[in-house]
Amino acid sequence: KPNRNLIINGAMQVAQRATSVSVSDTVRGYQTLDRFEYNIHGTITNVMTMEQSSDSPDGFSNSVKFSTTTADASLTDTQSNYLTTELEGQDLQSLAYGTSSAKPFTLSFYVKGTITGTYVVWFYSPDTSKACTKTYTISSANTWERKTITVTGDTASAIANDNGSGLMIRWMLGAGPDYSSGTASTTWSTNGVTHANRYAGQTANVAATTSDNWAITGVQLEVGSVATDFEHRS
Repeated sequence: KPNRNLIINGAMQVAQRATSVSVSDTVRGYQTLDRFEYNIHGTITNVMTMEQSSDSPDGFSNSVKFSTTTADASLTDTQSNYLTTELEGQDLQSLAYGTSSAKPFTLSFYVKGTITGTYVVWFYSPDTSKACTKTYTISSANTWERKTITVTGDTASAIANDNGSGLMIRWMLGAGPDYSSGTASTTWSTNGVTHANRYAGQTANVAATTSDNWAITGVQLEVGSVATDFEHRS
């Protein structure tokens, strides 16, 4: 059915601010692609180029790509890098959170990177103060791979029907031990917000060397437990 993708700009077609920016400890936030934000924890020393790239899988024209220009081979303490998109609560009411009819959602995306291994996607709902942690694996370096992640519904806590942030989706590029040394909550829980638990399972560090990069496109979030083909919309 149409309008099944709840993500805005999932094909990385719109970059009204800039198409390429050097992001760092002091340059972060919404810098390039609309609705997708680079941010950090702690004080980082690595620097990356964040760009709207033509490097993309078949059927897509663009991705958002991070390429390391100043490396940090070992992230310590709270040092972490990530890409985030947020959805308004009023766009998530079809999930029926806080009711016995709460539905699962499925996130799908195409990803390509130089670092194989395990990566975390962290889901956080500001309205419920709950989070859950899921992982995916880049199996082959420098190869576009499609990933799907399903998250069960939350029958206990509602997402507000307003224009505030109802759901945050965060793709980790690297995580220091203060944010990754605990135990992941794979279902909605306040324990998932605890710092040590948030990104538990992340082994990859895209900032490791100046040869490293990571790119994503075709981001889709839809109600239900099945990932359908990406919905291209203007």
